[in-house]
This record gives sequence, structure tokens and C-alpha cells, in this order.
Amino acid sequence: MAENSRLIAEIEALGERLSRARASINRRFIGQDRVVDLVLSALLCGGHGLLIGLPGLGKTRLVDTLGTVMGLRANRVQFTPDLMPADILGSEVLETAADGTRAFRFLEGPVFCQLLMADEINRASPRTQSALLQAMQEREVTIAGRRRPLGPPFHVLATQNPLEQEGTYPLPEAQLDRFLVQIDVAYPDRATEKAILLATTGVDEAEVEPVFADAELMAAQTVLRRMPVGDGVVELILDLVRACRPGEPGASPRVADAVSWGPGPRAAQALMLTVRARALLDGRLAPSAEDVRALARPVLTHRMALSFAARARGESLAGLIDAVATDVTRIEAAA
Repeated sequence: MAENSRLIAEIEALGERLSRARASINRRFIGQDRVVDLVLSALLCGGHGLLIGLPGLGKTRLVDTLGTVMGLRANRVQFTPDLMPADILGSEVLETAADGTRAFRFLEGPVFCQLLMADEINRASPRTQSALLQAMQEREVTIAGRRRPLGPPFHVLATQNPLEQEGTYPLPEAQLDRFLVQIDVAYPDRATEKAILLATTGVDEAEVEPVFADAELMAAQTVLRRMPVGDGVVELILDLVRACRPGEPGASPRVADAVSWGPGPRAAQALMLTVRARALLDGRLAPSAEDVRALARPVLTHRMALSFAARARGESLAGLIDAVATDVTRIEAAA
């Protein structure tokens, strides 16, 4: 009983602190509450986030602000077609000492930080994109046969331009799966754009304050993993993920001829974590079925692919996932 009371107090205290962090971020990144919550969820879960949207929508500004608020040492890499893996990871150089002896010295690349912003990640070649695969999954890199740890904490927040734009390369499926959530950043509405206009074209700009430190963020990640998840929510997560796999027993009929490949176990793990983060950000002690439905699209979209026939019919993954999530939730409620 004392343990439960202590956990409840820790969750409530963390929720209040997160409210301060959101307010601080929103002073510079205006009118995108859903985007802010998803990015915060990625950090609280110890994962990475992929922000997709057209240039000029404030994605870089958001990541820069987030590093300050969460107290993380941040680096930024601008991905371009001529970027090489060593430009991200670092390399060994041969140095000559004053006495004439020579030795190799490792120069760390920008990946050696706590928050890496991979700006326009899909403008680099697949070879360069793959440089982040080990870093994102294992929190370490192997250079010249030696493993070099990163962090902790270590998070990647990548921005991606729509694939329809010139000079972009699609990310490999293995790398997409390493992103906890995909966050779509859309155009602001008229009122929000007016607020942005007034806030960013004057002499003074809103200040943000650090709310967390790196150790405090890691402690928050531990608290989140201790949050209880009801059996009904766990079963709903499993039903939803398995319903999105074509050929799987219990797959949704909508998926059978519309999806080439579906989400793997990482999708279920991501939902288990992000539903807790959403509940925490809303000031609740445990997640609900509504959290699963709300996070289905950010967690599953980049882990699935439409079939050629579905693309020819003009279907979208977002619409398909929403429909499957609604069906699964309705069946669970009826049972």
C-alpha cells in the first residue's frame, strides 16, 4: 500500500513538472499542442521521434527548444546528399607528437550527445542514413572495431521532408521501425499563424527555461515504466497490432488486400509506452482504450506499407489505421 501511494505521488509530481515543460515549449512553438505532446512522449519513453512536414513549419525550432527545456546536451546535423557516415559518427586521425611519435586519436562526431537533431534526414543517401541504425537501437557506435557508448540519455529527433519533394531518399524500413512515433506537422490554422507572426517578428523573443536535467529525465522514464496498464488495454494493444498484419490470424478484413507488410513487436512495445506517456501528460494515473486509439496512427503509420492496389485506389495508411482502430475498439467494448 505504501509503495502504491509513493508511486501515485511520483506520477502526480511528474505530471505537474511536465505541465511546466509544455508551457515553456509552447512559448516558442505556438499552437501545436499535439505535436509537443508526441515529442515529449518520445523522450519520456526513452525513444526517438520522426517529424514529417514541409520546410518552414518550425520543426527545427521545436527540437532546439526541447533541448533547452529538458536540459539535454544537443547537437544538430544538417543531412545533405554529400554527407558521409564519418561526418556523423566521427573518425580516427593520425597525429604526430612533439617527439615524433605517431598515434591515432578518435575525434567524436555530433552523434556523441544526448539529443541529436537529424535535420532533413531523408536528403542524405541510404549509406549515410544507416550510420544511425546502431546508435538508435543500441545507444553505441562501432568505429574501427571498437564500441563507443552514447549518452545516457540518447535521443534522436529527425525531421523529414515529404518524399514528393525533389532530392529525397526514403528511409529504410529498419530505420523507420526504430522511431517510436511518427509526428506529422501540418500548416497552422489562421489564428495560430497570426500568433506566430506577432511573436516572431518583433524585437524580443519568448524565453524558455530549463525544467528538467538529464538525470531527472531518466528518473521520469523509470516512473513512466512503473505506471500500471490494465489487462484490457494490454489486450487491446495486441489486438490492434495483430489486426494490422496481413495474413495473421485475426487480421482485419480491411488489411487483407490493402497492406503489403504490417507492424512488428516493436509497435506493440511502442504503444505500451506511449499510452502511459499520454495518460501522464493528461494528469491520469493509468492509460485507457482512448489512449490506444489516439496513438494508433503515430505509432503504426511508419511501420506499415500499402499494397500497390490500395495506392491505386487512393487509400491512405492514416485512414486505414483509424478504421482498424475503431473496429478493434468496438469489438473489445462489445466483448
